[in-house]
Amino acid sequence: MALTVLGCLLAAMLIALLLARGAIVYAHRRGMLDHPGQRRSHQQPTPRGGGIGLVLAMLACMPGALWGFPAAWPASLIAGLVAALALVALAGWMDDHRPLPILPRLGAQLLAVVVFSISLIATGLSWWWLPLLLGAGVWSINLHNFMDGIDGLLAQQAIFVAGGLALLAWGAAQPALAVAAAALAAAALGFWFTNRPPARIFMGDVGSGSVGLLLFVFTAMLWRVDRVLLWPALVLSSAFVTDAGLTLLTRIWGGRRWYSPHREHLYQWLVRCGQTHARADATYLAWNLLVAAPAAWLAWSHLPLALPVTIGVYVVAAAVWLALKRRSLRHMLAKDRHVIA
Repeated sequence: MALTVLGCLLAAMLIALLLARGAIVYAHRRGMLDHPGQRRSHQQPTPRGGGIGLVLAMLACMPGALWGFPAAWPASLIAGLVAALALVALAGWMDDHRPLPILPRLGAQLLAVVVFSISLIATGLSWWWLPLLLGAGVWSINLHNFMDGIDGLLAQQAIFVAGGLALLAWGAAQPALAVAAAALAAAALGFWFTNRPPARIFMGDVGSGSVGLLLFVFTAMLWRVDRVLLWPALVLSSAFVTDAGLTLLTRIWGGRRWYSPHREHLYQWLVRCGQTHARADATYLAWNLLVAAPAAWLAWSHLPLALPVTIGVYVVAAAVWLALKRRSLRHMLAKDRHVIA
């Protein structure tokens, strides 16, 4: 089985890498370029849509992983997942070519999450869980879209979270789910080689929305196996959930149009204060390796403590977010005063 797993992961990585390189040529020919601007963090026109390779890698490898390895999942659920991924990816691919209005995009996301959620509920869950699954799924899709704003960050996060989910699934005696999640980590690694700073291509909505959907899906499937596993899974995602969540709340509290493009996430403030994209990525990586990974292990290995550990991680994450945000604001104010002087 080890060679089969290795082959699946290698295939996912190579498909994502090769198609991302092909997407660079395609994007230049079709004029799919993100140009620098006031609300963007890059300095030169960069192709977008490279996430199509990641999507096709998962469509090629994920169904076989979920069906062909021990603890296989029902065919109906796999079909629902494939349909959901195709819907989100198609809406994102169209948006990468020509911006779509918010309602069609949201409609496609809702339909995708409904399709997957119904297939998951059909495995024996209560229908009362449907509203929670819908909210979590749509939020995850948009959260990861919000956080895809600098070179390498989302790909790096996908590698970490999907890899962690794979380990949780393996520990729960779910090889099929573990290999599927590991395939996402491998595909994200393949894309990362073209997206690491300085990026040759951006993931685009086709990739960011699909990554958000898949991380939600694998987390929900882990929760279906054992509901206590939700807590270490949420710990793994703490960096992005905290940044996107608190940024959204502060924008709503300030009366701003929360859905409009902006540069108010912490990673964007770090870049605005003079950090390189690589250094900002390293800040999130440090949180993941030094805090999220050990805390997720603690929550998994001491299940009675899983909920308190998760709450503690998010409290600390909020404090760190606030401290770094205030530091960035002070730096910007000092820089503005220096320019005026």
